[in-house]
Amino acid sequence: MEEMVGKWWHNTITSIAGCAYPERAASLKDMQKAIGIMFRAAGGAAALRVAPASAQAVGGQRHWLQKLAGSGLRADCAQIEPDVLALPAVLAIFDSKPLNQDLYFWLAMQAASFEPTGHWINDNVLATRRALTRFPGFAKRYQALLQAHLAQRPKLTSLDTAAACKVADLAEAAVQAALQGQGISPVPYLPQDVAPVWLWLQATTAVGHAASGQATPAPSRPASASNAQRRRTQATQHEQSRNAMVLPFRAEALMSWSEMVHVNRSSDDEEDGNAINAANDMDKLSVATDGQSLASRVKFDLDLPSASADDQPLGPGVHLPEFDYRKGVLLPDHCLVQVMQAQHCAPFTPAPELRVTARQLRRRLETMRDAPRALHGQDSGDDIDLDAWVRFSADQTGQAGWHTDTPAIYTRQARHERSLATLLLADLSLSTDAYATAKVRVIDVIRDALFVFGEALHATGDPFAMWGFSSVRRQHVRMQHLKTFSEGWCDTCRARVGAIKPGYYTRMGAALRHATGQLAARPEQRRLLMLLTDGKPNDLDVYEGRYGLEDTRQAVHEARTAGMIPFCVTIDEQAHDYLPMLFGQNGYALVRRPQDLIKQLTQAWATLSR
Repeated sequence: MEEMVGKWWHNTITSIAGCAYPERAASLKDMQKAIGIMFRAAGGAAALRVAPASAQAVGGQRHWLQKLAGSGLRADCAQIEPDVLALPAVLAIFDSKPLNQDLYFWLAMQAASFEPTGHWINDNVLATRRALTRFPGFAKRYQALLQAHLAQRPKLTSLDTAAACKVADLAEAAVQAALQGQGISPVPYLPQDVAPVWLWLQATTAVGHAASGQATPAPSRPASASNAQRRRTQATQHEQSRNAMVLPFRAEALMSWSEMVHVNRSSDDEEDGNAINAANDMDKLSVATDGQSLASRVKFDLDLPSASADDQPLGPGVHLPEFDYRKGVLLPDHCLVQVMQAQHCAPFTPAPELRVTARQLRRRLETMRDAPRALHGQDSGDDIDLDAWVRFSADQTGQAGWHTDTPAIYTRQARHERSLATLLLADLSLSTDAYATAKVRVIDVIRDALFVFGEALHATGDPFAMWGFSSVRRQHVRMQHLKTFSEGWCDTCRARVGAIKPGYYTRMGAALRHATGQLAARPEQRRLLMLLTDGKPNDLDVYEGRYGLEDTRQAVHEARTAGMIPFCVTIDEQAHDYLPMLFGQNGYALVRRPQDLIKQLTQAWATLSR
């Protein structure tokens, strides 16, 4: 009963002391897509992801209800980091939902114009000027946000004049002057010195990691020990003090030998139910190595096999560049791509139902190959070509007196020879060893898709190639040789497809550049570069997060510049968060059920080959 009453009192007094308007709240989840569009339209980095902000310590005056409830010490303020734009999960600052929604848009524009120098006030003032210059139509909305926010800030006449509060008073005065455009402060005050400035951002120029409860937890942890709040971490050094075994004369401790031994416990015997609350009260979580042998065991598990057990390397390898977004340059000869081929491949015997699927798709593509195709922009035809008609009408308007009796504004169905080459690049990283369904692994689904795809494209007569890839850091990017353009689809290629197995990591940019080089040598007019993957680009070194996304995005851009048509087929449920910035809104297909991969892959090829 005492605990129940305590929880009721805490929840009641906290809600009463709060200054928010929950009935007028705007949610980041509902507006995340629009915020992302606004952020990138304002010039923000394409690979910077939008995520919920974590609570940080703030200053400012608190009224007596907040002091009684113990609230007002932390707030979910907007933060910009090298890889993340963190915005409050819910904004209920103003008594108007449109104002709260406009605040989300303003923070996105502010972040796109933000250039951190370490001076918090000046950086936000300059970012505000840049944002209003780029979007002058938002000035009226910004003024409404500014007036509503200034009305909520502490009155300068009511600030405490005690010496202990002098810094906070001066900081508040500097912030209000900067908000009203009355100059910038020569003193680099911190966000912790004043009440939250909801129109401004907090910048972090060097961030260790961002931990999230959505990461894969340890198997021994119960589900109740995790939550979805994003947290900031910092790397620290753990100094172990190994004292000699000395037993001072303490009679009360002689009965327990273990109490006299200094032990750094990695985990408690029993789960602490307050661990999440304690983590939520911390600005940063310190992460340090404990000197145990776990890292060496993981390294042993992911180490490369011996030469006798590994695939056979073909050639000395190829050096390829890699894009470093931090420097904004393409690092020459940064990655080493090694072509590998499986040794002693056993004949591949597909399941009977897989043969039936391959036969059906082969017949479908054979029909498509012989079907007539629409020729656009013809002098005569069966139907009007709307795009050609619009261009013709525009030319007629711009050139008075010019006309022609045979405008090329028609479409006509005709049979013609296709000029198409396709390269299918399959992700063979370690994550494909996971189970897609209760009985089938991801690698098995990919193997079946490659087999059916090869059988279907063999029937069309169009040249195609198949490669797999994985990586172990930048000096060992493995390209698995399955089928090249110069080879026919034979039992040897089928055996290589049947021998694929999970590899290591996903250095996607180097694999795409190698595939682009293969396609660039083809003489066909249309060249499709199709990527089959199950997750984000990642590797053991810096190729993680934004670095890997930016390099992959640059590799896709290079492929398009070279005349390729890159397209991605993925089974990753989170693909909508990052694939649009890599391949574009129409440059990928998400397979929601792994068993539908074969159908989606073939359908995507059929659409792109027209």
